[in-house]
Amino acid sequence: MSTLTRVLVTGGAGFIGSALVRYLVNDLNAEVLNVDKLTYAGNLESLKNVESKPNYRFLQADICDVAAMQKAINDFKPTAIMHLAAESHVDRSIDGAAEFIQTNVVGTFTLLEAVRAYWNTVDNENKGQFRFHHISTDEVYGDLHGTDDLFTETTSYAPSSPYSASKAGSDHLVRAWHRTYGLPVVLTNCSNNYGPYQFPEKLIPLVLLNALEGKPLPVYGEGKQIRDWLYVDDHVRALVEVVRKGLVGETYNIGGHNEKQNIDVVHTICDIVEELVPSKTASYKSLITHVTDRPGHDMRYAIDASKIQNELGWTPQETFETGLRKTVEWYLSNPEWVKHVQDGSNQRERLGAAAPTEEKVGL
Repeated sequence: MSTLTRVLVTGGAGFIGSALVRYLVNDLNAEVLNVDKLTYAGNLESLKNVESKPNYRFLQADICDVAAMQKAINDFKPTAIMHLAAESHVDRSIDGAAEFIQTNVVGTFTLLEAVRAYWNTVDNENKGQFRFHHISTDEVYGDLHGTDDLFTETTSYAPSSPYSASKAGSDHLVRAWHRTYGLPVVLTNCSNNYGPYQFPEKLIPLVLLNALEGKPLPVYGEGKQIRDWLYVDDHVRALVEVVRKGLVGETYNIGGHNEKQNIDVVHTICDIVEELVPSKTASYKSLITHVTDRPGHDMRYAIDASKIQNELGWTPQETFETGLRKTVEWYLSNPEWVKHVQDGSNQRERLGAAAPTEEKVGL
């Protein structure tokens, strides 16, 4: 069993990463070093309630920077590394794949090498407790063509987009570093996340915020694509269980047990918003606009999460309906966060941020 006393999180200013950091710092009282490059989706405003905590530090750095990664790891001396840093938007990967290959493949390789060098210096007792946790996606499996089949941990990889191909490549690297060098790794592949603090390019916040502004609600094709929706806080609890109790070298699929067609997701968002903020004109559903489907769009993802349930005792606490209502209510209650993301002021803060001093890295 691994310990979560000192956790280095990569990508901790992103959507899932920031939820993980908040949980580690506030709920588990772990010492956390958050390493994030602060690209467009990285948002330090999502970490306001931990930034002044004595058990939290932030380092602005690129996981592709060999020297920075070596120094951060060697100085902080983590008991676990949870690797979430990634480019993750499919549409952006179609328009420009190079950044995805650089961050997701080259960045993961760079990090693995820095971790391996550090791990080889750790004493035997602590070496046995150390874990490198690689967080990935169910998109590496491609899509499902039937209505009842599910992705399992042994499903063959068949990525469809540059994004999913780059994540598949990073998964393979992590497994190879375990097999060849003995690095103590665990991997997770999750279904579609949603919840508070998600960047508005993703389906649920995009539809929600467009509805509030009276803008079109874009739906690819007929909207019949099926996804398994996972509330982000449920995902975070699963990640922690995997680091604590997962078997070295194993993969665990994490799903929300909530298969929904995209068009049904949009309808449900409209219903909740109509209840909480009644439209003054036409119904929100009248804003739905069907647009040309994107190339290589997978039709169905669905996770078999029985392994993590049976072996580690994890199950999601939220249904899609309860999680989505919490999500909508959060966005309605946090207009300043939304405004700063939409007007780019959070990025201006990012571009003006000074690199942390050496002293801020250690705890």
